[in-house]
Amino acid sequence: TMKRSRDNESGQALVEFALVAPVLFLILFAIIQFGIAFKNSVALTDAVRAGARKAAVSRTAADPTAAATNAVLGAATDLDKSTLSNGLTVDPGANGWVAGGSVTVSAQYPYQVNILGIVVASGYLHSTTTERIE
Repeated sequence: TMKRSRDNESGQALVEFALVAPVLFLILFAIIQFGIAFKNSVALTDAVRAGARKAAVSRTAADPTAAATNAVLGAATDLDKSTLSNGLTVDPGANGWVAGGSVTVSAQYPYQVNILGIVVASGYLHSTTTERIE
């Protein structure tokens, strides 16, 4: 009788795994999607900082706004540049490109957390950096 009882429980682990596996995979996919959104956020922040630094040292350039914009787009290697350029602004403030003034570079980038075809979060990632113009 002992052997018979053991035979009846032989598929128990498989059934338990079949019940738990969907939840585990859902959590795994959620972690991956949020990781991608976080990676994009870090890339956006890094690109905006690079653009603000370029703007701060490009006051005497022919077109400092274009130099800053190109620096942002050049630093955003992991982001879609056409999407990023739509939400990108370079603002030297009311005083313009004068030494000692400040320039603000801002950008936004869309994100979407999609788990098994269901969008659970979406919107825009934002980043702004202000630097002193040299």
